[in-house]
Amino acid sequence: MNKDPYKKLSKFYDTFIEPSVAVLRKIMFKMYIPKEGMRVLEVGCGTGTNLKLYQQAGCEVYGIDLSPSMVKVASKKLGEQADIKLGDASQMPYSDGYFDLVIAMLTLHEMPNSIRPPVMDEMARVMKQDGRLLLVDFHPGPIRFPKGWLSKINILFFERIAGREHFRNYRDFIAGKGLPPLIETNNLYVEKKKVVGGGNLALFSATKAN
Repeated sequence: MNKDPYKKLSKFYDTFIEPSVAVLRKIMFKMYIPKEGMRVLEVGCGTGTNLKLYQQAGCEVYGIDLSPSMVKVASKKLGEQADIKLGDASQMPYSDGYFDLVIAMLTLHEMPNSIRPPVMDEMARVMKQDGRLLLVDFHPGPIRFPKGWLSKINILFFERIAGREHFRNYRDFIAGKGLPPLIETNNLYVEKKKVVGGGNLALFSATKAN
């Protein structure tokens, strides 16, 4: 993607979008409580709101994102102590086994089908043998009535207005059963799983299988 799809949205993202995912962020944070000094990487770091929590917990924070405008906002929010890079998550510039925790929140569904597996490979590569991978994304269900269907309508609306390519990638992600197949093909072991939003969203904490 040559254009920056978040160029106009980045200035208003925290105001209009972040509040809607605040509950997900809290759940994710509790699934693997950070320890001071941990190295934490977020793939698709956006405006850096997730990383801010880990920074406040005393972690070293790193982020990578394809959007120049999002990287600019995140860098300003997190300051010079954070390492925020503009880059492709399928070819990350980090050493093997460098991070204690790697997170990706509502990121993988945005990617084309051909990009997701190499991004998962890279996240597993840069994670320590005893590290954790926290993934949060849309889930194929089953969708519970009525709450789940109301949430589904809301998700479809926002995914559609995000653009034709974005919506196509979302539909492909759901048709491919979401996160579980991506986790399984990377020989990762699911330590914790939580399905929320009436079946529309799932959180996974995974480790490297022994």
